[in-house]
Parts: sequence; C-alpha cells; structure tokens
Amino acid sequence: MALSAEESGRLAALLSGNAERVTQRWTEIIAGSLRGRLSQAELRRQVQDLHHAIVSTGEQGAIDLPAENATELRATLSELSRGRARQGFSATETAISIFALKDVVAELVEEAGGDNKLRDYVAYSGLIDELGLFTFESFVRTRESLIADQAEQLLELSTPVVKLWEGVVAVPLVGTLDSARAQVVMERLLQTLVDTGSPYAIIDITGVPAVDTQVAQHILKTVVAARLMGADCIISGIRPQIAQTIVALGIEFGDIATKASLADALRHVLRLTGVETARRQPRRDA
Repeated sequence: MALSAEESGRLAALLSGNAERVTQRWTEIIAGSLRGRLSQAELRRQVQDLHHAIVSTGEQGAIDLPAENATELRATLSELSRGRARQGFSATETAISIFALKDVVAELVEEAGGDNKLRDYVAYSGLIDELGLFTFESFVRTRESLIADQAEQLLELSTPVVKLWEGVVAVPLVGTLDSARAQVVMERLLQTLVDTGSPYAIIDITGVPAVDTQVAQHILKTVVAARLMGADCIISGIRPQIAQTIVALGIEFGDIATKASLADALRHVLRLTGVETARRQPRRDA
C-alpha cells in the first residue's frame, strides 16, 4: 500500500524526529521475539538501516515500494532477508522484525494526536504490512536458493567416482537412483573416464535398496554411454533379492558382466587386463 507524498512526509518526520526512541523501542520488540539469537549490536544496526531507508524514501516523496525512489528501501529489506535466511531464522521471525514497527508507530501517533491520527495510522500500518510481505517473499526466495544449492552439493557428494586401479574406476551407488541422480552419475562417470583414460568402469549397486524397471533403465543408459566412450562396464552388488527381482521383472542386461560383489568385479577386471591375482592364504602358526 503506497503512501501519498503528504503521508510519507509526515511518517518521515515522525520517525526522524524520534530517531533514538524509535530505534531503541523497535530493537527491544524484535529482541523479545528472537530470544537472544542475534546480538544486540547487530540487531540495532539492522534497525538503524531500516529506519534510515524508510525516512530517506519518505523525504523524497511518496513511499511506493516498487517505485524508483524506494530502491534503497528494497535493497535494505532484501539484505535483511538474505542475512536472516543464512543465519537459520524462520520466515516468520524475519517478517516480525518489520511488523514490530507498527507498535512503535502506534505509540508515536497516539502521542502526536491530531484529527487525522487514526487515518494516518491505518495508512502507515498498510505500508508496514507491504514491507513485511516483501521481506517474507525475499526470505523465501533466498531460502529456496540455499536449499537448491545444498541439494546439488549433496547430490554430488552422494555420487562419487573413485579410481580403484590403473585403468579401473568405480561408481559406488547408495540409496535411491532417480532421474536427476542418474544424470549426475552418468556425467561424472563419463568425465572421469575422459580424465583418467580408464577402459573399465564398475557400477556397484550394493547400497541400492531395490532395483525396479526405472532404476535398471538408468543403469543401462549409463552403461551404454560409457561404452560409447570406449569403456566396458561391470555391474556389481547383485544380491539374491535383487537378482530375483530382476528376473521377475524380465529385465535384460544383455552382455553386460554382473558380479555379486565389488571384490569379484575388481578381480574380473584385473583378469581382463592380464593382472594375476591370488587369494591370500591364512598364516599357519608354527
């Protein structure tokens, strides 16, 4: 809700004429809602920045949040929202920091008196509501961006590609393999094959709780993509339950080598590369 130039001027004069009192009272109200999770000095600085932005905008003319003269005010609100989102505050706690100004303004308007005090307070209250909603929306956008970044980082961490031996890389999969994760697995595996020049790749599904048609399709696409890069793939971790499921679903892996464990797959690859392996004999006591 935009204020007229006259209303904006009166609000700016009211806030600037009682600057210290407004800052002190506003800070006290917010501090009570945050329960000490933000230092008094930091909180006071944020309140002073908001106070200055509102007064400065009101002195330039009508306070209309989308207008050009409210650029500083929008930037201050957005900065507050981003900071609170990164510090782990809730959207409600952030918006309350703006709505708290209503109590301060109500006290000042009541003391100032005048025939238009009720109309002024209603207008000021509507503006504060708009500022609070803008802050809420900015907070949500920032939080969604943070969540998306964290999800991407977790996705990368959950799909490592490791070099087991010269010419042999492995992708140990853990958890559910959906379309998004399958794409990441494929991209990272292909990039690792290019970087290392490895001719063999082991896709270990020991940590995959269940294999259905969709999961199998994702695995097969990854194998085909690796073959196009000139690398042979071996699938390891085929437990009895998974083997039964694959047979029941009629899933065909064709000529793709499958092994029960990662160790079996590695031994198979080493034989293909001509490396001799031998089982270690248990040491006998003299």
